[in-house]
Amino acid sequence: MIWLVGALLLFIFQIITILFHEFRHPSKTVAWLVILFIFPIIGFIMYYFLAKEYTHRKKVRRRALRYVPDSKHEGRRYAASQPRDGEDAEPDRSRVEPRLYALLNNIPSSSVTQQNEVNVLTNADKAYQAMMEAIEQAKCYIHFEFYTIRHDRIGTVFQQLLIRKAREGVRVRCIFDGVGSYKLDNRFLNELRDAGVEAHVFLPPLIAFFDKRMNYRNHRKIVVVDGVKGYLGGINVGDEYLGGNPNLGFWRDTHLELIGDSVYSLQYTFLADWQFVSNQRLTDSILFPEHDNAGRKRVQIISSGPDAHWDAILEMYFGAITAAKKRIFITTPYFVPDPSISMGLKTAAISGVDVRVIYPSRPDSKVVNYASMSYFEELMQVGVRFYSYEKGFMHAKVLIIDDVLASVGTANMDMRSFFSNFELNAVLFDKETIQRLEADFLQDLKDCKELKLEAFEKRSRLQKGKEVVARLLSPLF
Repeated sequence: MIWLVGALLLFIFQIITILFHEFRHPSKTVAWLVILFIFPIIGFIMYYFLAKEYTHRKKVRRRALRYVPDSKHEGRRYAASQPRDGEDAEPDRSRVEPRLYALLNNIPSSSVTQQNEVNVLTNADKAYQAMMEAIEQAKCYIHFEFYTIRHDRIGTVFQQLLIRKAREGVRVRCIFDGVGSYKLDNRFLNELRDAGVEAHVFLPPLIAFFDKRMNYRNHRKIVVVDGVKGYLGGINVGDEYLGGNPNLGFWRDTHLELIGDSVYSLQYTFLADWQFVSNQRLTDSILFPEHDNAGRKRVQIISSGPDAHWDAILEMYFGAITAAKKRIFITTPYFVPDPSISMGLKTAAISGVDVRVIYPSRPDSKVVNYASMSYFEELMQVGVRFYSYEKGFMHAKVLIIDDVLASVGTANMDMRSFFSNFELNAVLFDKETIQRLEADFLQDLKDCKELKLEAFEKRSRLQKGKEVVARLLSPLF
């Protein structure tokens, strides 16, 4: 009898602990309580190692993931956000809804830069070619950061190129995520380091587990060459991005090439990550060189992560969705929206906004796919339209709002990207780039099959059950 009372008290203690730490995130609380009820002791152990708030850790407080620039660099970033001679100080305000404009301008450490060229790189073949050409031309340094780097054909091509540039005297710094690149072997890394490449892992899996940060991943993809040209988007380094995965086939993705002021913002993000992984704060003025780029496209780089007080990308998505007047086009491999995003899409569709979502018909995760499908019926009932991409695997992360704003980056439309991952998105304002992204979206629709509500409602009870379970656990994916 005593042991039964003890077990009950222990179980109550576990419930209270989860409720106390997770009360700000009700959906996450429910997910952990479900696991706790199914696996009373194991579930709490999992929670202890995987779920504690990132910013509560002493090590993180000692080595915050924030790069603090010196006054010269801060001045360069401020100058990049100011209009040039003959330019309107607020040229986009007439096109962007005032509340959204105010929100974007108040996101911490995220100015709208003024003088940029933007090139949309559709799919990995074009993105890899552009990145390799830029790396080939590097004179001073190369900053290379990816969630996943594979030791396969394309991974070896990049490895050998970085090795050659390092031997030519170019400073090469490389960051890869410990979970995303867990298959990367020591031979690959040793060859890089032996050639002079400085390579660091962001939270090695074993260390992250015992430091209770296993759930936090650096999902960013950044390449910066000599401080004047940069790349970001959905593409990692691996043969699957070139269609090398037979289960997924053709890989559809979107990346960006940036030239000009916005590269300063990419650089700040990389330097923050570099300071965390290497404990080195880089302040050389060569990191932020002056440039004579004549582009006039406006770009805002927004980074987010569990170390920040703002869920900046989530708030940007929500603000943009609620400001839409004509259309919301979304392309995402994973659709597990935060309740605010879900409500925003419902409200927009009911208001007559054309809301369309492209998602992959061939998912790389069945559990996440079931969680995604659990949202479809309620959204289709109010007019949101879903399209299954049939040509291969859809991995692009693109949001288009009317003809005034688009977002391309690393963040998926899911709660992991919103709350747990370190992410990086570019917000684009010029009509030319938005029209190019819209053209890609409309082209992708030709390779899609629209999901009809009547047919979807007839799915089996077994599938509905899988969707319910997956949705309950989705805040933890």
